[in-house]
Formats: sequence, C-alpha cells, structure tokens
Amino acid sequence: MKQTILKVHPSDNVVVALTDLQLGETAEYAGRTYTVKEFIAAKHKFAEDLIKQDEQIIMYGVLVGKAQSDIQAGGLLSTANVKHAASGFLTAQHHDDWHKPDTSKWAGKTFNGFHREDGDVGTANYWLVIPMVFCENRNLEVLQDALVKPLGYGRHNSYHTKAQQLINLVKQGGSVEQVLYTEVKDGLAVDKASRVFPNVDGIKFLTHNGGCGGTRQDATALCGLLAGYITHPNVAGATVMSLGCQNAQVSILEEEIKKRSPNFSKPLYVLDQQKVGKESDLLELAIRQTMAGLIEANNNVRQPAPLSKITIGLECGGSDGFSGISANPAIGYTSDLLVSLGGSVILAEFPELCGVEQNLIDRCVDKEKADRFSYLVKTYAQRAEEVGSGFDMNPSPGNIKDGLITDAIKSAGAAKKGGTSPVVDVLDYPEKVTKPGLNLLCTPGNDVESTTAEVASGANVVLFTTGLGTPTGNPITPVIKISTNTKLFNKMSDIIDLDTGSIIDGDETIEQAGERILDYVVKVASGEIEVSAVRHGQDDFIPWKRGISL
Repeated sequence: MKQTILKVHPSDNVVVALTDLQLGETAEYAGRTYTVKEFIAAKHKFAEDLIKQDEQIIMYGVLVGKAQSDIQAGGLLSTANVKHAASGFLTAQHHDDWHKPDTSKWAGKTFNGFHREDGDVGTANYWLVIPMVFCENRNLEVLQDALVKPLGYGRHNSYHTKAQQLINLVKQGGSVEQVLYTEVKDGLAVDKASRVFPNVDGIKFLTHNGGCGGTRQDATALCGLLAGYITHPNVAGATVMSLGCQNAQVSILEEEIKKRSPNFSKPLYVLDQQKVGKESDLLELAIRQTMAGLIEANNNVRQPAPLSKITIGLECGGSDGFSGISANPAIGYTSDLLVSLGGSVILAEFPELCGVEQNLIDRCVDKEKADRFSYLVKTYAQRAEEVGSGFDMNPSPGNIKDGLITDAIKSAGAAKKGGTSPVVDVLDYPEKVTKPGLNLLCTPGNDVESTTAEVASGANVVLFTTGLGTPTGNPITPVIKISTNTKLFNKMSDIIDLDTGSIIDGDETIEQAGERILDYVVKVASGEIEVSAVRHGQDDFIPWKRGISL
C-alpha cells in the first residue's frame, strides 16, 4: 500500500498530504496514526499536533512560518492561519563533513561536446546575433527572416498547416460546428539534413528592451550578461548590432568579454549603424559577415570530453507542494554527483533561499564567501522592502494554491536543488563561474530572468523542476524540464522531459532518480536527445534590471 502522507524532517510539526484526504480520514506514518479535521488537498500540509497562535511552524527542519491563530491537530495550514517567518542568520560556522556520493558508475565516462580554444566545452554550437540596444531589435527581425529558414533552421509550425485547413473549410462554406470539430492534420517536421551548416545548431537572436534609457549600472550589467553569452562554450561566435549612441557602448561589452575570456578568439563582428549609414548597407554587411562566421563555426565538431566540463544551472518554476519532496532533492543529488566528478553547478534565485541562509553560510568554504553571500542577501532583501515589497511576497498564486503558502516553505524546498556539497564561490549577477563545485549566484526568483543569468554565468545544461508546468527554455542552453508528479508529466508530456513522481509514489528513491537524471544530462550534453524546449524553439531571454525583480 502506497504512502498517503509524509513528514519531511523528524523535527517538523507539519505533515504533507501525498493524496487528497477527506474530513475524518486517517493515515499512518512512522508508526503514528493521524486523523485530519477537514479536507486536505494533495500537496498541502496539516498540523501534527495543536499549534497555538504565534507558535513556530517547522518544515524541512527549519522555521517556515508562525501561526496567526490556533491550528488544531489535523487542521489545514493556509494563508488564513499562517504568516511568513524565517530564521535569522549569523556568521559562518563551517562544517567540513561532506560525504561525497559514490560516482564509480561514471568513472571515465565522457560526453561528446564542442571544444573551445579556452578549454571550455559546449553542449551545443550556436551563432548569436545580439543588439546592444532595443533600437536594433527591428534589424534583428529582418536578419532573422533573411537567414533562419533559408539556412535550414526554420521549425515547421504545424499550427499554420492546421489553420490553413480550417481557412479552406471556411472558404468552402463550412459551419461553426465543422470549424470547431473537424479533424485537422499536422504537417511534416523540417528535416535537419537540409541545414546548410550541419554542425551549427542554429542562429539565435537575443532581442531585449535594454541598453539605453536606464541607469549606467543597468547598461554595464547588460553588457556583462551579453558578454557571458558571447563567451559561452555553447556559442561559436556572434554578430553584434549597435546603434552607436546608446548607454551600453561596445567598449563596455569588449571590457566585459575580456574579463571572462582574456584570450578571446571567437569570430565577433560588430556593426555600428550610425557609422555605416544606410540601413540597407548595414543589413547586407551583417548578412555577409554572419555567413562568414557560420563557415568557421561549422568546422567545429563534437568530440569526447570529461563530465567535469559540464556546468549545470539549477532552476524551478511553477513550483508545487511536491517540488521540495521529489524533483528538487533529486536534482540536488544529481548536483552532488556532478560536483564529485569535478563539474560545476549553479544555485540561484536568492529570494527563494529565504530561511535557509544559515545552512548555506555554514557550507561556504571560507569566511569571505560566507560574508559575501550574507551581504548580497541582506542588500537584496532591503531593496525589496524599500519599494514596498519583500521576500515574503515571492510565492505566486499558483504556488499558494498548491501548498507553498509562505516564502520560507517555498524556499526551504527550492534550496534542495543545491544538494549538500560545500559552497565554493558566491557570485553577483552576471559574474562567471570559474570554480568547480557548488556556486551561488544572485538572481531574482523569476524563472526566465534567473535561467538567463545562469546561462550567462556558464551553465551549459539547465535542470528545471516544475510542479504546475512551464514551457520555459533558453536560446543557447538545453533546459531539461522535470515534473514533480506523474499527473503533470502525463498531462503536459509535450513540454516535460523527465518525471520524478515515482518518488512520491514510492517506486524510486531520491538517489535513484538523481542518478537517472545525470544519465539523461550526459545524453543531452552529447546531442543525443533534443529536449522539449529546444524542439519547440522556446528561446526565453530576459535580462535583469537591477531595480527590484522578485
């Protein structure tokens, strides 16, 4: 008989419902029988014993809230009776007692990637076209129309085919009922063999709304972000479109590139519209230079590389009450495996580390890293409060509906993505990962802003957990979507790649799921599997303006 409830940590005073529990229903866990006093939906929590008003609520072994009113044993925890609360944090108390997982299964294992002159290895091979300022976005659209489909990178839109069939039906006098219910067929997918440059995975156009009109700090941060993409191991080279007079000057971009790659040698073409003159001349030159760059990019082929060359970005979005129980701990174990193999992982989303700061501080390898993490978190939280917000406002309506009723509950589960390894470095947006191991990166909790930043910092694979479902992807790095529950996986199988609902069902351990995910990562990194976000052309890219974004 499958378990219907779960107490996550021995010191918790709340219990998680793994299935819907009806009023008066009993359930047993670890030798104790619980009776619920009201309907408890799956993923939500109920009180183990009476929790009096203002008493602490503990989950994952940490403070996640306080009772706003008495909560009876077996009573539902909700936004009506629970308010956000999280533990404070002090100086580092480093504990050097990490037990590495057994990685003998992957000893000597490699993946097939694209080797760059600076020693990095890409899991893909893209050409970028980047605007320095939003004024150039329209020129990028022209270039995209001129290059993508003719070079064989256009993805067939089956919905065009379906719409055309219905248009033909309307022209023939079809009724409303026929339009609504007549079966329409999919078109055929584009054959990758038609690509002019078979070793280049695509041309990506990173349009954005920045580069001018904001603060100089925003312009510098944008240049750092763009430099992170240009120097990224998944990128063969880039065409940069500049207007000329914007805040985000090309000289700043060049400085940021040099910070990340002192001996940068990739083909890089920079065009200044105000210097070139006519738009037609600018676009013709851009097409010629991009084509020349693609010829060079096509000379690179996949070759074996050690798993230590993989850098994983850890992300979650559309989280639910199972995220911190199944998918997040599973990729946390994947993270520990990769770190043990000499690879790197990035844990970001600082608003979603609320309540577990002390644990991460104590895991920092030295006081300098601990102090920097503490400073970045406190500064970020203060800036949020100054504009009338705060980390306690981070959970979305979807999160709350699925049982993540305080930021600390959400955060305690989200932090599980980082596994248990030591924190080797703490980075501010948009700095680059330079050390193997677990890196903390200051980003918002916003899915796309955070994923965009992790890739700029060097992630050549992203593991993205979701309990509610999201199509999120990235222009240059494969984003592997992992469901927390099997119901979601079956419902949205076209945008989800892996399922960890097996953990909830008791059919697989967290460790087994983590190992399975690492095997999948190796295949994706080798180009053997095309993940759903890549298949659908989900190229989400949002730079973070350092105003406030949660």
